[in-house]
Parts: sequence; C-alpha cells; structure tokens
Amino acid sequence: MTGERTERRPSEDEVTIALAQLEIEAGDVPGNVDRALAAISRAADRGVDLVALPELFTVGYFAFDLYERHAEPFAGETFTRLREAAADHDVAVLAGSIVEDLAATEAVPTPAEEGLANTAALFDSSGELELVYRKHHLFGYESAERELLVPGERLETADVGGFTVGVTTCYDLRFPELYRELVDAGAELICVPSAWPYPRIEHWETLSRARAIENQCYVATINGSGSFADATLLGRSSVYDPWGVAVASSGDEPTIVTTTIEPSRVESVREEFPALQDRRS
Repeated sequence: MTGERTERRPSEDEVTIALAQLEIEAGDVPGNVDRALAAISRAADRGVDLVALPELFTVGYFAFDLYERHAEPFAGETFTRLREAAADHDVAVLAGSIVEDLAATEAVPTPAEEGLANTAALFDSSGELELVYRKHHLFGYESAERELLVPGERLETADVGGFTVGVTTCYDLRFPELYRELVDAGAELICVPSAWPYPRIEHWETLSRARAIENQCYVATINGSGSFADATLLGRSSVYDPWGVAVASSGDEPTIVTTTIEPSRVESVREEFPALQDRRS
C-alpha cells in the first residue's frame, strides 16, 4: 500500500496511523511547520488515530549551521502549535523532532541543563503530552550532529488507541539494544522519525525490517523529502508488521502514508513464533 488512503478504521481493535513525509526546506521553519500542520489536518480528515512527523522537520537535519539560531524551548511555538493541532483535530501527533534549547526548557526532566537536543514529543488527541524522546545516538559520520547536540537519556512508552508506543530517531536504528529496551517496556509499535539520505537505501530498509522482525512488533519509519546542500533525503517512509512485512510504503516524494494496524497482531505473532521467550541474558 503506497501513498494516501482515505478509509476510516473499521474496528476498535485497529489503529490507523499516518506518516507525514514532508517536503523539508533548509531553514524555512515557518514554511516547514505550516506544511506539518496541513498534513495533520489532511490526515485527521481521513479518520486516522496518529500522525507522525519526520526528524528535525522544522530546520532540516542537514542545516547544521542553523541549529542554534532556530533552537526552541520545549514549550516554544512549534510544540505549542502541534499540541493545539492535536486537540483541534482530535488526533494524536508525534512531533517528529525539533532542535530543543535545553537551557530554556522547564518541567520536562533531562540530566543536561544546557545545550541543544534532537527532541520528539507525542501528544494525545486532547493535546496532552504523553512522551518525550531525545535522540540517544548522535551521528558523527559526515555530520556535525555529535558536535552540536547533547544525547538523550529517557526512554518512555505511551498508549495510543490500545497500542503501547515507543519512539527512537533515525541513527538509533543501528543500535538494536535500544529496541530491546523498548520491547521489554511493552512496546508494540515503535515510531522512528528520520532524515535518512541517499545513497543508503539498503541500510534504511534492512535495519527497519530487522528491528521489526527481531522484536516482533510494528516499526513505522517516518522520513522526510527534499534536498540540502550536501544530501538528499530518500523518503521511503514505511510500516513493517511483526513478521517484517512492509504493509505500507512510499517513494521519495512528499506524501502521507496511511495504514491500519492491530495490537492483536503483535500478540498473535509472538504466540505463534515465541522467539522472544528464548532470549538468554
């Protein structure tokens, strides 16, 4: 299933998710946020339960020289507008991530008292904060992220429509132990806001599929679209089921990928093939 779908979820045991593969323009924070809000509105009109946005959709991941200029406190304009959009449209919103100014953030615990973080937030359909995730693994290969940002420490889960949801970000896909921690915490759906560039298509698809297979859970990868001075995002936002089958995917153009998933599917796969029970420490 590729692209935009319009049907509403047919039963209470199903959750419809929308992956907003946005066109991201470097440094155009107002335009990027407006595109995110428009995608939330369109997805909500189709009756989805959760809309997920890409990594650093505000400033653009590869616009490293603009991070400090566009950093915001957690309660700044972007998360405030997305929180309000969630409540206005009665839909949960995973605010992919922004550059957070930790020194200006209050009431959201973090060991770091200053610096910048790559921060995602999950708001429920009434606009209440359910989960905060600051990217744990910072990319150093041909990237300034590790020099500019502070790694996160918190790892939380939240409930969305009967699903226990966890969040990781982009480069985290290469570190399977993080996903094991989330599964041990009960995660059945792991969302991965990302800014994954060409040419590493095989890595993107293989790692995402592997995280779903080895943890017997849904993995939803939300990538951006667009080009920067030194990189082009490859898109291909996808949802993998607990067998590792891609049940929804896209190309590299801006789109909204939607699909319906079932919490009971996770339970049935784990019962049929109980690999997680055979783990040894």
